[in-house]
Amino acid sequence: MRSWLFVPGDSEKKLAKSLTSNADAVILDLEDSVALANKKSAREITAAFLQGAKNNGPAFWIRVNALDTGLTDDDLKAVMDARPTGIMLPKTLSGADVTHLDAKLTVLEAKNNIEDGTTLISAVASETAASLFTLGTYQGASKRLSALTWGAEDLSADLGAQTSRDNDGGLTDPYRLARALCLAGAVAAETQPVDTVFVNFRDDDGLKVECDAACRDGFTGKLAIHPNQIDIINQAFTPSEDTIQRATEIIATFANAGNAGVVSINGEMFDRPHLLRAEKTLARAKLAGQD
Repeated sequence: MRSWLFVPGDSEKKLAKSLTSNADAVILDLEDSVALANKKSAREITAAFLQGAKNNGPAFWIRVNALDTGLTDDDLKAVMDARPTGIMLPKTLSGADVTHLDAKLTVLEAKNNIEDGTTLISAVASETAASLFTLGTYQGASKRLSALTWGAEDLSADLGAQTSRDNDGGLTDPYRLARALCLAGAVAAETQPVDTVFVNFRDDDGLKVECDAACRDGFTGKLAIHPNQIDIINQAFTPSEDTIQRATEIIATFANAGNAGVVSINGEMFDRPHLLRAEKTLARAKLAGQD
């Protein structure tokens, strides 16, 4: 999934508007965008919306409250009957938190007559200083784990930073580190690496630059906080025709060469890492409907 759009779970207007976006995934948020006093009503509004909209376009995910808040179980009980695509777990400290959530989902799927393992998990894995040291622990944590992403704002608060970006708008070193570790952790866990939000939703040029950089480095999707960001994100993470053609040519050349470890195309040498990269490109294109 290329684009993941956050929508406050207590706003019926914004939830309805999310259906008109082109987001691959809509994240119905019960966490940061919902005040504590509104948690109960947000659960009710989110569950009712999901019951009516779950077969209408995007994949629907629920961002629950973190495991240490005491709110997670009530969040899950309220929404599981509506059969969301998956649960986004914020502020995870390690892969053990994903395993913990997996166990909760197994019980709730049984109670709601949902096939075991149906509900997927995505984790926001770098929102605390401690979590940066455990990004290698998600490998094997759960077969449900579908995506790993990271967050700069909560991390900056935990670090006591004034901001996560420099005067030019680029990420400063602590957050570049978190981003790189998340990417590596996701790939090691054989799950989708998803880049964090770009908070200035009126800066289309800045968003495009950040999307292009994320795609270049290996991320396959990006979080969004506004519907206007979706088309830019989708375009950035959809391989171009030229890219697809190049990848197809590399794969075909290797196939025609038998078991060769290196091939030549127009005087340029390509080895096995290039082949793997080409195969991943075509897989992404297929998911984006470009096949």
